Amino acid sequence: MTNCTHQALSSDREDTIAAFSTALGGPIAIVRISGPAAARVADEVWHGAQRIRDGLPRGVRLGKAIAAQSVLDDQVLAVFMPGPASYTGEDMVELHCHGGALGARLVLLALLEAGARHADPGEFTRRAFVNGKMDLTQSEAVMDVIGAHTEAALRIANHQLQGHLRSKLNTVYDELIFLLSEVEGRLDFPEEDLQWVPQEQLAARVDTAAERIWTLRASENTGEVLRNGVRLVIAGPPNVGKSSLMNAILGRDRAIVTHIPGTTRDTLEELAHVRGIPVRLTDTAGIRDSDDLVEQTGIERSLASLEDAEVILWIVDATRPREEQAPPQSITDRCVITVANKQDLLPSPAPPLARTKDDLPIPTCAITGDGLEQVFDAVEQAVWQTADWAEPDVAVSARHAALLTDATPALKQATQHITGEDWELAAICLRTAIDCVGQITGRTATPDILDNIFARFCIGK
Repeated sequence: MTNCTHQALSSDREDTIAAFSTALGGPIAIVRISGPAAARVADEVWHGAQRIRDGLPRGVRLGKAIAAQSVLDDQVLAVFMPGPASYTGEDMVELHCHGGALGARLVLLALLEAGARHADPGEFTRRAFVNGKMDLTQSEAVMDVIGAHTEAALRIANHQLQGHLRSKLNTVYDELIFLLSEVEGRLDFPEEDLQWVPQEQLAARVDTAAERIWTLRASENTGEVLRNGVRLVIAGPPNVGKSSLMNAILGRDRAIVTHIPGTTRDTLEELAHVRGIPVRLTDTAGIRDSDDLVEQTGIERSLASLEDAEVILWIVDATRPREEQAPPQSITDRCVITVANKQDLLPSPAPPLARTKDDLPIPTCAITGDGLEQVFDAVEQAVWQTADWAEPDVAVSARHAALLTDATPALKQATQHITGEDWELAAICLRTAIDCVGQITGRTATPDILDNIFARFCIGK
């Protein structure tokens, strides 16, 4: 098995690229340049007391961006970061321009006319990977940091960016390489009286590696929840306080609330955070029999939303009998949390029908916020499937989990073949597992895999 990924990619990455690394429209626009001619290209556009390439590395200097063929004449800050001590490992320049659409675009256009090529999506980070500044898990973490919606998601993304997942995977990878060398040694030197690791210990070490892989694999649910969020749908009969509850969860008035049943006619979606969990919250039209064509359409959309929901908050009116407000049979086997709203309208003590114990509805008052913490508790427990969830150090993605899943049976088979002294088949199984782990970190990833990963990045990252 050869590791030629970096070398193959490097031969195609010798040009100089440029792109915005900030979104247009802000007060400052940053244009990033990377490649062997980064300083020369920047000096074609930026003019100051001395050339960019002659200044103090990583120092900030003031100059002007001027292009002879345009109206460009703007004060610009320049920072030169010579490789390999830069983000990409190559010579890099950043030009900090005034924001706005036209001026910043003219700076980038002038750089392209001076010889730079417009960067592809994720190309700066891809070059960082190719030049050994980070492995593939850290490269993917760049987008996780940018896309994090909660503090928990950001912490785990930062851990991955700092190399925590890489370290765990490299430990497993190096162990598997050692085990493969032991197995192949027995194949290559069957008659030699060498000091091999005892067969029982060899099988036990393969099992330990498989356990480590499965432990990492088990963190996928956490990773997917924190990266992509959970689809939570608020549903129930009309006029039970669904929109009021949505506003309470969001902490602002987003949905229209009136005392008239059927006020909500369409689904309404917002992103919320519940105990560190990104929640894609959907408010729906009240579900009931209706002759109103517009309301019927809204109800159909409500039912469709329920089909896609991962967690359902079924809201009922605490002042009315529960049996009149039962959820549709189609969702009774789903993750449904029943919430009895309008507790403030109950007489004291509450009538029995309002607090039945079959599914323990959560008593709430969306207007005052009473019971909201209990709703959050229930959502958190439903998502993590435990009441005492602890935030992990790392959380793998779906891509990582699929490869770890493929590695696990290969290692189990390797153990069986080692026990049976079938060294050739044991070696094949170990190579399969090594390839799976290597694809996660990038050690054995092919250019096609890298193309697929970095195509998801923003331009300028």
